[in-house]
Order: sequence, then structure tokens, then C-alpha cells
Amino acid sequence: MSRAPVLLVMAGGTGGHIMPGLAVVEVLRAKGWQVYWLGDPDKMEGRLVPPSGIELLPLRFSGLRGKGVGAMLKLPFLLLSALWRAWKIFSQVRPDVVLGMGGYVTFPGGVVSALRRVPLVLHEQNAVAGMSNKALARLAKTVLLGFPGAIRGAEAVGNPVRAAIAALPAPGERAAGREGPLRLLVVGGSLGAAALNHLIPQALALMVPGQRPKVVHQAGSAHIDNLRAGYAAAGIEAECVAFIDDMAAAMGQADLIICRAGAMTVAEVAAAGVAALFVPFPHAVDDHQTMNARYLSDHGAAWLQQQSALSAPGMANWLAERNRAELLQVGEKARTYALPDAAAQIAIRCERVARRQEQ
Repeated sequence: MSRAPVLLVMAGGTGGHIMPGLAVVEVLRAKGWQVYWLGDPDKMEGRLVPPSGIELLPLRFSGLRGKGVGAMLKLPFLLLSALWRAWKIFSQVRPDVVLGMGGYVTFPGGVVSALRRVPLVLHEQNAVAGMSNKALARLAKTVLLGFPGAIRGAEAVGNPVRAAIAALPAPGERAAGREGPLRLLVVGGSLGAAALNHLIPQALALMVPGQRPKVVHQAGSAHIDNLRAGYAAAGIEAECVAFIDDMAAAMGQADLIICRAGAMTVAEVAAAGVAALFVPFPHAVDDHQTMNARYLSDHGAAWLQQQSALSAPGMANWLAERNRAELLQVGEKARTYALPDAAAQIAIRCERVARRQEQ
């Protein structure tokens, strides 16, 4: 009996790299693939990957961005150690395909895949390619993108989104019969977005009561008490939550979302077909969140505002000018830019390079 094909996933550091990888794994495991994951057990992948029933094979390798000369001097030794560890892991699991989803841990694994002639598939989630993926692109059999243009000559297949979000009814169907105040969803992510937490209550307090939207504001557990206090001080009723368990339902009920512009967030906004005002995280590496947001905003399928330009009066005026018909139109346009089957497309590319390797 022939053995099941083996996939080695390399991704780590942030949920934006890990969650898309898990989505692809789900597709390939359903087709009988054996999957292993290369990553740092002390980082986010250590919390997210093992509960999915995937063996996490430890490899520690960190970036140098923002670090001093001492770290630079240590780099050759750290890299050699990581390459040796990756080589041993490849000998252990004998992967048929290696899938790199980003993060520093991808680099040593990608180099070893080339040395051992194991086909490498890369997926870059952001509109500006990360250091590891840029360095490895020439070694890869296939390079895939979440947004067009991040790496020259690569194919844009989109970013994997949660199935429940991709399955939402059409924007017009959801909005049919909807009356009353606009429904505003503010999403700060697991860490919260302090600037939005501070600004939105102040902006709503400046609006005429009859124009104020109905608000659901997610802020992360570390910020939730201060957020509730801010709304109370502003005299504004709002549903303040630390986390949103059912993001598909929350997005489906919203007329407008105000949020950051991580790759997965932008992809899910498009898949849901909901109007969004993106406020990119100003300290994102290479300002990649601005470029992510522009995938929609440059086509009139979302709005983009830099955090430095925000003010409570400006936000109050902007919200007062919005209406449900306009927001529906923007949401419908956003959905035309969605690529909701990204996980399946990435899985197909992995299968293709595996078949080529067998021939």
C-alpha cells in the first residue's frame, strides 16, 4: 500500500500566517494527506496548531528587524542551527510538498526544501510581501498571493476566509427590510485598537441623537473595561464585547464596519460584502495594511483613512453623511473583489506540484 502524501506547513508568529495555513490543511486532510507543521512552540502557532490535531515540529528562528548589532553577529550561528534542525525534520517526515505561509520560521525550512529538492509552494497574504517570502520566491515551484502584485509574476488566489463568512447571503438579501439606525460594527481585533476605542465614543457623542448608529464594539479583553467606561462617559449606549464568537453573524448584521486592515480582515470584508472604513495600523511593517486596504478602497469598494488624520468631529461628520443605500452599494462592490475559494486553490496547487514530483 502506498503511503499518504505528506505536507509540511511552515508558518508562524501571527494569526495572519497561521489561520490561512490551517484552512488549507483542513482541505488537504479531507483528501487523505498527512500534515506536519514547522514552527516555534513558544509563539502563537504553539497555541493554535496542536489543538487542530497537527503535530508541531519545533524550530525556532527570529527576525532581526529593529534589533541591534549583537543580534546581527549572532545571525549566522542561529541560521545554521535552524537549517540543521530543519534538515533533521525533513529526514524525519519526508514531505512530498512544503507549504510556506509566512513568518520568519519559513526561511530556514524553505532553504532546506530547495537543498533537498522538495517542491515549495509559497503563499503571501499581504499586499506587500514579507521578508521570508521575498527571499524564497525564486526557490519556490509555485508562488501564490492574497492580493495581486505583491510578488512579480505570482498568481493571486486570495486569502482563505472562514466558511461561515463566505456562505453569508448576498448583501441585498441581508439588508432587505432593514430599518432604523445604521448598524455599526467596530472591530479592534484580539489586542484591541486603542485609537478606535478612544475616538468612536467621542465621535458618536457629537452626533445628533437621531443620526447615531447602533454600535457593537469589539476591543479585546485588555481594553474592554476602559471601552465601556468611555462609552458611559460619552453618554452613548453601545454593546461592548471583548471577543466576537460568531464573526459571520456580526458582519452579516452590520451596515458598516470600522476596522484595521490586516490581510485576513480585508479578505473577510470582501467575502461578506459589507461596507468598511479601514484604519490601517500605523506601525505595520512596510505599511502593508494601507496597501491591503487599497485593494478595495482604490475601486470604491471601501473607505480608507489613516489613523493620524482621524478626529472625533471628522468621524462624526463622516458617519452622519452615510446612508444605508450607499453602504449597501459599497458592500456589494466589495463582494465582487472576493476570492472566497482561496484555501481550495492553494490545496490544488500543492497537489499539482506533488504529482509533478512523482512523474
